[in-house]
Amino acid sequence: MSSFTTISSDKLARLIGTANAPLLIDVRTAEDFAADPRLIPGSIKRSHEDVPAWGEELEGRSAIIACLRGAKLAQGTAAWLRQLGVQAETLDGGFEGWKDAKLPLIDSKKLPPRDAKGRTVWVTRARPKVDRIACPWLIRRFVDPNAVFLFVSPSEVVAVGERFNAAPFDIENVFWSHRGELCTFDVMVEEFGLATPPLLRLATLVRGADTARPDLAPEAPGLLAASLGLSRMFDDDLEQLEAGMLLYDAFYRWCRDATTETHNWPTGKAKA
Repeated sequence: MSSFTTISSDKLARLIGTANAPLLIDVRTAEDFAADPRLIPGSIKRSHEDVPAWGEELEGRSAIIACLRGAKLAQGTAAWLRQLGVQAETLDGGFEGWKDAKLPLIDSKKLPPRDAKGRTVWVTRARPKVDRIACPWLIRRFVDPNAVFLFVSPSEVVAVGERFNAAPFDIENVFWSHRGELCTFDVMVEEFGLATPPLLRLATLVRGADTARPDLAPEAPGLLAASLGLSRMFDDDLEQLEAGMLLYDAFYRWCRDATTETHNWPTGKAKA
């Protein structure tokens, strides 16, 4: 197993939100977390004291461990994980280093209650098209990688949420829904503190596709076409969601890395 290594906040920020991002585990003490109950996007809160137990579930995976300043708790936890077959690194400077770099942080108080396995649970209308695929993508990539999504009939969303302790979204008269001209994806980006340039650009595309505003971005009609095509390809909403994750991975990487790139076919000379 590899020896002790660290990763910088800037490098980690490039990995978060991508499909191949490592697990990010926050092992700050309860006192440190209470002093600032925010989370690095995509991170899971775990206790360093229980690492021999929960670490076994991560065998064969890669993980980045963050404590308050990247010292004893993170390094000790990462060392334990390496003993268990996990490729573990620590975040250089820890949570405080990430905060000092003025990178996004999620207020854990905005998150719905977690289930017995530590997952957030969400519920929305069945047969998703745009917003109801975009929002789960955002949650899985930036908020809770283990989030569970329930798709039910529109009339039962609120009742299912109450009975199964799930947060309803993209339905009228709930917190996580459209606000004025903003769609639910916009609201989540804002409420979770994820208003980075790439996600704001993606939010414009989602809003244009979801609210019949193709004028907002030239790419919005393409996103709508791809979304409607997926909805026709899959009868199972969860299978559609998994396929949609790849779609939004691609649009996010375009928003982040490739908006200035063009593809021009070389013009050849006509034969005489």
